[in-house]
Amino acid sequence: MPAVARRPPGPPLRFLIGNFPLFSPDPLAVFTRWAREFGDVFYYRAGWIEVYFLNHPSLIESVLVSQSQNFAKDKVIQNSRWFLGEGLLTSEGSGWLRERRLCQPAFHRERMASYGHTMAAYTEDMLATWQDAEVRDIHQEMMQLTMRIVAKVLFGVEVKEDTERVAAALNVLMRHTSGGRMILPPILRHLPVPALMRVKRAVRELDEMVNRIIQQRRVSGEDTGDLLSMLMAARDEDGSGMTDRQLRDEILTFLLAGHETTAVSLSWTWYLLSEHPEVGGKLREEFSQVLGGRTPQLEDLPRLPYTDKVVKESMRLYPPAWSLARTTVKEMELAGYPLPVGSNVVMSPWIMHRDPRFFEQPERFNPDRWTTDAAQRLPKFAYFPFGGGPRLCIGASFAMMEANLLLAAIAQRFQLRLVPGHPVAALPSITLRPRHGMRMSLSRNITKSPIESNQRKD
Repeated sequence: MPAVARRPPGPPLRFLIGNFPLFSPDPLAVFTRWAREFGDVFYYRAGWIEVYFLNHPSLIESVLVSQSQNFAKDKVIQNSRWFLGEGLLTSEGSGWLRERRLCQPAFHRERMASYGHTMAAYTEDMLATWQDAEVRDIHQEMMQLTMRIVAKVLFGVEVKEDTERVAAALNVLMRHTSGGRMILPPILRHLPVPALMRVKRAVRELDEMVNRIIQQRRVSGEDTGDLLSMLMAARDEDGSGMTDRQLRDEILTFLLAGHETTAVSLSWTWYLLSEHPEVGGKLREEFSQVLGGRTPQLEDLPRLPYTDKVVKESMRLYPPAWSLARTTVKEMELAGYPLPVGSNVVMSPWIMHRDPRFFEQPERFNPDRWTTDAAQRLPKFAYFPFGGGPRLCIGASFAMMEANLLLAAIAQRFQLRLVPGHPVAALPSITLRPRHGMRMSLSRNITKSPIESNQRKD
């Protein structure tokens, strides 16, 4: 009987240091090339970190679902605890399960309708500042809009005056947690390096805002029924409540994850629509038939199927969470290979979503693919923009609702076109941001909103 191979195939290891694809100029291209060359499982070592990269839906399902008890969050998430703390994203075990139960009611359907009204109103506020033929960095516009929304609907706080400062702090934080920096141990943040000093200053600014939110609620004592109220009312078995630090960790986690995912997704959607004007034409036809110029609401979404396909296809080509990873906590075997305790297992929506075995013409932006029989027969984890299993993103339905509503509200009022010559490249940090932003020119559509139509009559 042949012996089990100790390791999967993979790129040649450099002496001592192994391989560092995250430090390359284009990590996504490196991972894609390795996946095509080495198949469903490949191995490489980044310094002291052993990595098993999985490229098949059945293997991904094993890690995220059927054998999830054998895995914990990976080194990148562990290394982010120094600024994210112990919130839902980073916590493990019974602590995570308790927090998940406490947070889940904030995402029940009865609350989603009120969230939809806020999303629509804030989008109208933003659009009121846009002018025909002007140029804006649409990525920053989406970042500020979605942050205002998540702060309001999850924490009942209006932070409009803080958006620019917070957006700048988040930009610093995300820019310096990209590439190879994601696997560096957090102890290195104590080095007196200018970049790291900027990161620590950005974290202090975010802490200042979050702590202000907590203190305002402590003083008012108001129970608004939002996530923060639920967390502040929560009690342990001994009757104690959450400390300010525990509240801070949850709020910062939701501020980051709750706005970043949608903002990044929409930024790439506007780019794809700019490159494929025929898709924008189909969208406007749907808006004309269903909305007739009025602001979309949650109850409109079932009648906007093409809008949903555009969002879904955009998240296929540019998944906001471009990779997921886990660390083995128990020695086990996967695909015939033994995985030692402490190994990193990586799964990439970016790779899977562009795999020609599962998607015909995978590089093509084609929202209509989601109506085909082939799409209906996709293996479960051929498409997984929000992860899966017990740690499926708690805000997945929130993010999809928000992306659809904002896309419909904006795209029926404006066409967005990429400024000629503007460089477009993906920056694989914790999320998949556009490296150079997304500078686009605004062109007002003929269809007017009800408010504008009334003003015209007056």
